Amino acid sequence: MEVEDAPLAEAGERRIDWALRSMPVLRAIGARFDETRPLEGLKIAACLHVTAETAVLVGALKAGGAEIALAASNPLSTQNDVAAALRSYGVEVHARAGVDRGTYYRHIHEALDIGPDLVLDDGCDLVNILHTERVELLDGVSGGCEETTTGIIRLRQMAAEQALRFPMVAVNDTRTKRMFDNRYGTGQSTLDGIVRATNILLAGRTVVVAGFGFCGRGVAERARGQGSRVIVTEIDPVKALDAALQGYEVLPMSEAARAGDLFITVTGNRDVVRGEHLAAMKDGAILANAGHFDVEIDVRALEGMAQEVNFGVRPYTDEYVMRDGRRLLLLAEGRLVNLTAAEGHPAAVMDMSFSAQALAVAWLAGERARLAPGVYDVPAEIDTEVARLKLGAAGIEIDALTAVQADYLSSWRVGS
Repeated sequence: MEVEDAPLAEAGERRIDWALRSMPVLRAIGARFDETRPLEGLKIAACLHVTAETAVLVGALKAGGAEIALAASNPLSTQNDVAAALRSYGVEVHARAGVDRGTYYRHIHEALDIGPDLVLDDGCDLVNILHTERVELLDGVSGGCEETTTGIIRLRQMAAEQALRFPMVAVNDTRTKRMFDNRYGTGQSTLDGIVRATNILLAGRTVVVAGFGFCGRGVAERARGQGSRVIVTEIDPVKALDAALQGYEVLPMSEAARAGDLFITVTGNRDVVRGEHLAAMKDGAILANAGHFDVEIDVRALEGMAQEVNFGVRPYTDEYVMRDGRRLLLLAEGRLVNLTAAEGHPAAVMDMSFSAQALAVAWLAGERARLAPGVYDVPAEIDTEVARLKLGAAGIEIDALTAVQADYLSSWRVGS
C-alpha cells in the first residue's frame, strides 16, 4: 500500500463526510448493501480517480462485502488526504498525486496483485494491462465495469476483435451518467478547473470547444452561460448540426485556432489540437483538456515549437514562449483539467453515477456466470431506480401511468 502523508487522513475524513452530505442515493445503497451483502467474498481491483466521491463508492462496495484494492486512474487527480483516509475503510490504496508515468502503472499492477474477481476501470488502463501484461490473472476475472467514454471506445474495439476475455458493463452509457455526470458535471467542473488555474474572466472570451458529445455540450452550455462566445469543432455531421441549431458557431479547428482565446478538448481522441493549430493561435491563448487521457492536445509538438517554457506561472499553468514571441498557456500538463486544477464533478452529480456503478457491480456479481465476454449495457431498471431515488431524495414527485394509459401504450390494436 502506498499513499502520501498518512497524517492527512483526518482531513480526508472531513472531505469524505462533506461529499456524503450530497450523496443520499449512494448512502441508501450502501445501507442496503450492508444488509444484503451482494459482494460477499469477492475481490475487486479498481482503477478510479481517488477522490472523496470515489471514497463514498468504495464504502458502499465494502459494505456489500467486497475486498478492494484501489489505484488512481490519473497521475494528477489523486486527493492525498482521501487516499490516506481510505485506509480506515480497510482498502488497499496505491495512489499518490503527481507520480510519474512509471509509478502510475506500477500502482495499477499492485492493485491487480489482489487477484481480482471483478474489476472497476476508468479509462480502460487496468483492463488493458490485464490483457497484455497480467494474463495469468484473466481466468480469475469474471467481469467488470467501465465508467468513461474513452474506456468504452477501447472495450468495444477489444470486443470487435474478440480480444476481450470477460464481460464489461458500460456504466458510462446510462442515461443518468450521460445526461447529468457528463453534461452538468463536466461542464461545471471543467470551467471550475480553468478559472482556478488562471483566474480569467470568461465573459467576452471566445471559447473553442472541441467535441460536442454530452461532455462537450455541457462545457459549451456553461461557457455560454458565463458570457463567452462559443465555437464548436466536430467530426460528426449530426453533432455538428446539433451545435449549429443550438446557436453555436461551428468551424474546423484550422479556422477556430485563429479565433479562440480558450481551447477546451472533450473528444476522447488524440491530436485534436496539433502543431499547425498551435502555430495559428493568438498570443495568450489558453489550452485545456477535459478528455480522459493527455493526448488530445499535442504537448510534444508544443514543446518542440517553444523556445522557452516557464513552468508554474500559476498553479497548474505552464507558459510556452514560441519563437515568434507568442505565449501559449497549457493547463494541467494537458491532463484532465477538472480533476487536476479543481476537485472534479460535484458530489451531487457523482451520487447518480456512482450509484449506478454500485448497482451494476451487484448485478454483475449475480449474473457474471451467465454472461459471455463482451460489452453490456447497464440494465434499464438500474438507471430508472437511480433516477427515482434521486428524485425522492430531492423531494420531487412525478406522475404515474394510469391503468388505461399503460394499456394504451402496450397495445397496437387501438387506432387514432
